[in-house]
Amino acid sequence: MRRAIALAALIALSAAATAATAAETWKKYADGDNGTEWSYNTDYSYKDKQTGRVVVMKAISKPSANIAPSGPGTGVGFVEALDCDQGNSLLMGAYKPSAEFAINPEWRNGTPKKAEPELIAAVCPTAGKLPVK
Repeated sequence: MRRAIALAALIALSAAATAATAAETWKKYADGDNGTEWSYNTDYSYKDKQTGRVVVMKAISKPSANIAPSGPGTGVGFVEALDCDQGNSLLMGAYKPSAEFAINPEWRNGTPKKAEPELIAAVCPTAGKLPVK
């Protein structure tokens, strides 16, 4: 009986982990070099209450090598705050599996850089529907 309960618990934990991973919705916005692709996480996107910028998590993938876009802990990418009107971006943080992910607490004081036009075109048309945090 104990084995059955333990097995049921493991199955439940596995299903929860799979559901959490599946909850991420990545949308491709650009092709990169050598078969790579760039996508952003539509579930993570929101408007920053203080600046009005659109915060997005973007990740690189390589479908030919079965590497899908993913968030911190398993993927490689960046979190940026886009100014849709000015076409610029502030880097908030970067991530990769071998390093702990952290958002720079001073990101709002950074110097804006020109944003990727493909990312602006993909994200900004829906900015008005994003939650404000």
